[in-house]
Amino acid sequence: MSMLFERIALIGVGLIGSSLARRIRRDGLAREVVACARTRETIDKVLALGLADRVSADPAAAVTNADLVVIATPLSAYAEIGRRIGPALAPGAIVTDVGSVKSSAIRDLKPLLPASVQFVAGHPVAGTEHSGPESGFAELFEGRWCILTPVNGADMPAVAKLRQLWEAVGSKVVTMDPEHHDKVLAIVSHLPHLIAYTIVDTATNLEKDLQSEVIEFSASGFRDFTRIAASDPVMWRDVFLANREAVLEMLQRFTEDLTALQRAIRRGEADKLQEVFTRTRAIRRAIIEAKQA
Repeated sequence: MSMLFERIALIGVGLIGSSLARRIRRDGLAREVVACARTRETIDKVLALGLADRVSADPAAAVTNADLVVIATPLSAYAEIGRRIGPALAPGAIVTDVGSVKSSAIRDLKPLLPASVQFVAGHPVAGTEHSGPESGFAELFEGRWCILTPVNGADMPAVAKLRQLWEAVGSKVVTMDPEHHDKVLAIVSHLPHLIAYTIVDTATNLEKDLQSEVIEFSASGFRDFTRIAASDPVMWRDVFLANREAVLEMLQRFTEDLTALQRAIRRGEADKLQEVFTRTRAIRRAIIEAKQA
């Protein structure tokens, strides 16, 4: 793959940012990678891992002369980052992000960026429960979707360039309306995380004798929930607050469906339970066939 950018600035070097840095450097997708991290500890880790050519604690310094800026921080930091980098961005630069809620990303960032730069929000639908620069790996995006959500009037060459980058790191790329993206992710990602956090929290509130047995005899179902519930708490706090309307809508639907299952169990409605379980089993098979398992 040929070089796509001269200088890429990564604002945030957690799981997504560090994985992107690894792939960009491994495959020579940019001449230079500059990273921005808040703490001395993270800066030292980035340098030790060889994730960037230069590292700065100042977002404005990091984006100077960059032709691509990728914001990979929690959503609550976007507005402050936008205020700090706006005056330092080079004319013609492309700015994108990797956040899980697109409407809030566009709302918080776009007004703070100069008209001379191109902003195209994005979301690589990939991740693990781990966080920090050491948690990334170059293959994270292989076969996973990356959703770009350009708004009306977006610069199509900028969208095409971002598509090239995400395809180069292994992603399948699709464009989507920001509000539609947020509704889709509310059901396929945000609600499952909320349920996982709730189930694990319920387990932690059990009497101590039961709690120890829950841990000792954890079956695969509970283990899967604990993996999801181990995800970055700051990131997910921001996701639920930023996408609250879509999450609450899907949570209401889930609550109604859960109540229906509760009623079926209470009434001994075997056919109803089997019907639901058969239908959901087909969804799992479809996910496997789509190679998203």
